[in-house]
Amino acid sequence: VQLEESGGGLVQTGGSLRLSCAISGRTFSRPTMNWFRQVPGKEREFVAGISWSGTSTFYADSVRGRFTISRDGAKKTVYLQMDSLKPEDTAIYYCAMRDDPYIATVNPLNYVDHWGQGTQVTVSS
Repeated sequence: VQLEESGGGLVQTGGSLRLSCAISGRTFSRPTMNWFRQVPGKEREFVAGISWSGTSTFYADSVRGRFTISRDGAKKTVYLQMDSLKPEDTAIYYCAMRDDPYIATVNPLNYVDHWGQGTQVTVSS
């Protein structure tokens, strides 16, 4: 499985960005998809997850109401729409796949089977 993120960049406080994660290779039949982020020196943290069907989503408290995770109908791309960005959203954002149809809402970092390389998001104040 290969996961490739794109869409990161520099944006001002209050601005928006949309990240994309392209999925290729052989995948589990119904994987869930997630976004995590990491700041140097800190643990990688969960941001958002979406079920295989796309009907269930889950967000970290810090981004709920500002970020939206979605996936296309072909299940080959996952998006993270980020609005009302804050400087504390600055991080490397990683796409992650779990070989299970249900979102892990407890300790999601422990339930990732595949990672992308990450894309940098920088929010200036």
